[in-house]
Amino acid sequence: MRPLLVVLTALMLMAGAASDPSERLQDPAQEARARTLFAQIRCLVCQNESIDDSDAELAGDLRKVVREQITAGRSDGEVKAFLTDRYGEFVLLKPRFSPANAVLWLGPFLAALAGLALLASRFRRREPTPALSGEEESRLAALLDDETA
Repeated sequence: MRPLLVVLTALMLMAGAASDPSERLQDPAQEARARTLFAQIRCLVCQNESIDDSDAELAGDLRKVVREQITAGRSDGEVKAFLTDRYGEFVLLKPRFSPANAVLWLGPFLAALAGLALLASRFRRREPTPALSGEEESRLAALLDDETA
């Protein structure tokens, strides 16, 4: 019973630490928009987490900026544009396709195609294995007969 109580207490404390109520917006619809945007914005410290998942101080600052932008009446696109103007495309977990980052989007596919082309050229240039001569066949047969005997 005691371990269960400890686990439940820990879960309640973690849930309380996940989001400071004083930071939340009063309007539930605006807060829901903010939370949706948090999941799409990269923590610049952690780099593999969204600002919604990160506990870094900078992530908290970015959450505050997003909430301020939403309170000011900006659309989701305008908030993202504001952040990308300030921090670059890297701030978005899923950056938009543009000529500047086309290599990032197309690079893996181009590398796979290049690998397949290299593999195909190696198979085409491969020389066939020559057939055994009569003398080689008789030596092979003799060796196999010696092993089975």
